[in-house]
Amino acid sequence: MDVLDRPEGFLMVAAVLFVIGVVGFILRRNLIVLFMCVELMLNAVNLTLMAVARYVGASMEGQIMVFLVMAVAAAETAVGLAVVIAIYRKRATVDVDDMTVMNG
Repeated sequence: MDVLDRPEGFLMVAAVLFVIGVVGFILRRNLIVLFMCVELMLNAVNLTLMAVARYVGASMEGQIMVFLVMAVAAAETAVGLAVVIAIYRKRATVDVDDMTVMNG
């Protein structure tokens, strides 16, 4: 049996990536790092989708789901970066702890 026919290795890597993303999201206070951690978690989900799709023998379903997740991640990144730039222009910081008041 070929290594690529078993999903255990891919799922372990995806789990490690997801845990790193969650820990980074919980511990960090910088908005840019938070968005990077969310992207890391989304990439872990993509890797899981591809591994499971290959394991069950799906031809294109896993790849289509990964494409949709990547499209959502790209949109989230664009909107998130615009929000981060707007906050930085207003407050001259991107530290989450400094953003306690929501005034216009």
